[in-house]
Amino acid sequence: MKKVFLLFAVLLACTVNAQDTYFTMYSFTVEPQEVTTVRQLVDDYYSKNKPEGVFVRLFENHFHDAGNSATHSLVFTGSVDDVSKMYDGGSNDSFALFLTRLNQHIKEGGGAMMGQHLALYGDTSNNQRYPFQRYFLLEVNDTQAFDAGYKNFHSKNNPPGVLVNMGNILSGNAPNGPDRWVIIGFKSMKAAMAGPNSLLSGAALTAREKAWNEFMANNGGAQVQRSGMRILMGAW
Repeated sequence: MKKVFLLFAVLLACTVNAQDTYFTMYSFTVEPQEVTTVRQLVDDYYSKNKPEGVFVRLFENHFHDAGNSATHSLVFTGSVDDVSKMYDGGSNDSFALFLTRLNQHIKEGGGAMMGQHLALYGDTSNNQRYPFQRYFLLEVNDTQAFDAGYKNFHSKNNPPGVLVNMGNILSGNAPNGPDRWVIIGFKSMKAAMAGPNSLLSGAALTAREKAWNEFMANNGGAQVQRSGMRILMGAW
């Protein structure tokens, strides 16, 4: 049962129209000596078989708590039509062979979920990469107030070099699980460690701090259930 989910997983993190973007994500654990092999297998397959209209990303779950111990995740993102076509298309010989090889190098499966992107802010042009991504899973008291406040803050107060993404989980959530997730992408480890405020100074920093305090006071209430940082290993 540890690896069964992968029979479906690898069938399936951004587009500019965030609200029309859906994702599926599958987490699993890889022993250190197998990481290079797994990355190469994913690259070999999706370099030749990338689903049309779908972004494929392989991440290492670098900083995490003990209850979130899966080492890697494979994320598939696109419009609801493009992502759903991946499931509608069924399997084939090359995909079956890929799964067989991949399963041989995976210790155990983790969780699997699907959801929707609700808001995205930052430069999403093809030449922009944000490999260091801090993630937060939130319990939100009032989703409407939170979404409105989030969009108001991030549409005006993000420094260059940061990509901020927010969404929900439609399936695969735990009981009493998070209502919203937020992912903040950075171009360097230094920026990821120091946070968005480190990329601003003077009046711009003062304005962002003031706007953040207003957002926290008027977002209806939100508590962090889980946080961590993932690192991009490959993109197709």
